[in-house]
Amino acid sequence: MSRPALNVLLAIGFLGVAGAVAVASGAPPTGYEPSIYEGTPTLFWLGIGVAFAVALPTALVCRGRRQGLGIALGSSAAVAVVALPAIRGYRFSGMGDALTHLGWTRDFLGAEMFPHELFYPGLHSFAAILSRVGGIGPERALLFGVVFLFVPFVLFVPLAVRALGGGPSAVGLGAIVSWFVLPINNVATHTGVHTNSNALFYVPVVLFAILAYLRRRDDRERLFGLSPFGLLVVASGIGLLLVHPQQMINVVVVLASISLVQLLARWRLEDGPFLEHPTAYAHTAVLGGVFLVWSVANERFRQAASGLVYGILTYDVGASGEVEQRETSLAEIGGSLPELFGKLFLVSALVGLAVGLFVLLTWLGVTDVDRERKALVTYLGVALVPLGAIFLVYFVGTPTMAFRQVGFIYVLLTVLAGLALAHGRGWLAGGISTPGADTVVSLVLAGCLVLALATVFASPFIYTPSQHVTDQKVSGYESSFEHGGDRLYAGFGFGVARYADGIHGVESPDRERYEQLSDGVVDPEAFENGNYSGAYEGFDYYFVSTSYDESREFDVYGELHHTERGLSGIDAEPNADRVVSNEEFRMYAVDGVD
Repeated sequence: MSRPALNVLLAIGFLGVAGAVAVASGAPPTGYEPSIYEGTPTLFWLGIGVAFAVALPTALVCRGRRQGLGIALGSSAAVAVVALPAIRGYRFSGMGDALTHLGWTRDFLGAEMFPHELFYPGLHSFAAILSRVGGIGPERALLFGVVFLFVPFVLFVPLAVRALGGGPSAVGLGAIVSWFVLPINNVATHTGVHTNSNALFYVPVVLFAILAYLRRRDDRERLFGLSPFGLLVVASGIGLLLVHPQQMINVVVVLASISLVQLLARWRLEDGPFLEHPTAYAHTAVLGGVFLVWSVANERFRQAASGLVYGILTYDVGASGEVEQRETSLAEIGGSLPELFGKLFLVSALVGLAVGLFVLLTWLGVTDVDRERKALVTYLGVALVPLGAIFLVYFVGTPTMAFRQVGFIYVLLTVLAGLALAHGRGWLAGGISTPGADTVVSLVLAGCLVLALATVFASPFIYTPSQHVTDQKVSGYESSFEHGGDRLYAGFGFGVARYADGIHGVESPDRERYEQLSDGVVDPEAFENGNYSGAYEGFDYYFVSTSYDESREFDVYGELHHTERGLSGIDAEPNADRVVSNEEFRMYAVDGVD
């Protein structure tokens, strides 16, 4: 293709992203949206599709400045997708941990809590500053903070691939795989205000610093005997600690693996890149020491560690039981575990398989990787062993943490995928032709990109409606907190404690009271049989139903546990009075069995 024609296509692609953002920003939600995909105008997706259609082959085939423009175009489109809640003016997104993070941000703003008192204050501090300086609410400040932390992912993955020794083809392919956003699995990592997940997008910054440090050997660049890239490793690692320590300790594991390889190489080898690379011993010790000092003194860390040990000791009620329960529920609503796995993990599995084969063949000497790149691949390949072992420990003890570990592993796999797919493309070109190989690779990657982005957000597509928090829902909970007494709360799912965190702050003097009142879930059988007074163990209680609950129970779960008839029947119940009501929130005061 001629340069003028390519320039025109790139211009169309960037206009597509700009137009998509303009369309989305002009279409704020009018109410609760079970799926942000369906709620967002079709023109947005058309503009993003055009951008990706131009960016993907450009990043794959072009070189130099135009490849850089193609990568920038695709990365901009990926950022626009991740930023949709902020672009479309969502009040907030997230009903679990996200509301507690919102509460901590409110505490920072109200001086009820200071950053050093929180285990991972990075995102909250940024949001508090943005809220104060920008004059916006903490909810929107946090949504913008999510976008701010995502940008380094699409920026530094191709840089890390380049630092790994990858050529233009590998850099372009690494960038394309970064658009898949593979660290998000919607099991334990999420696109939203979730600091553990947000920290994953910062990890490539640290990986780039580590790889750059290993490859730069010129003593003239040192200041007082210290490498600037070595200092960058420590500084970026501490930054990751402030976003979330779990991902920082994973980086320490990577550094420890590199140190182990270097130690064994110095013991067994006489020459080679392993001996020429600067050691990572000091960085492992410094960052490991910083983590210990920061975490051991923190009560939250001690509680999490105790929970992990307890989970391991009580494994018989752990992961296997949860999987069996989920599989049964899916079958009852017309789905299946293999189908859900395919939606969530098919692309991840394909990338993992490609990287695994590449690392294995590199170690066997089958690939045409030079000694320098082979050494760097070995560092990351060896690191996957202890990281996988940690996954198994988590899986036995706390399965949710295990899938957070999977998120970190896929940051490394995303970086390695650039080299792996570049070699696969080369092998394919040798069997057919370069244009043919580029066509096949482009089509496969395009299909993977569509499926991967379809699961970036929770939606009915993966049997989980979005956790969109609307103005009316917040208003409903505010009214309930203002007028409610000490009566217990119960509903179909989420309790009120998280909303109390988000509205009043975690350090609110009333938080303990809301925690004691909020954990109730009505008994489905009694509720559906019209026994509303006895549906919560005979106690007097407030029954809460939101648009999220109704979408989940009636539309997504197909009335598996609760029906519209059962919910509508409470209006005719003489022992139940509607005390708070709007289009998306209803609360009834239900008298229990005397």
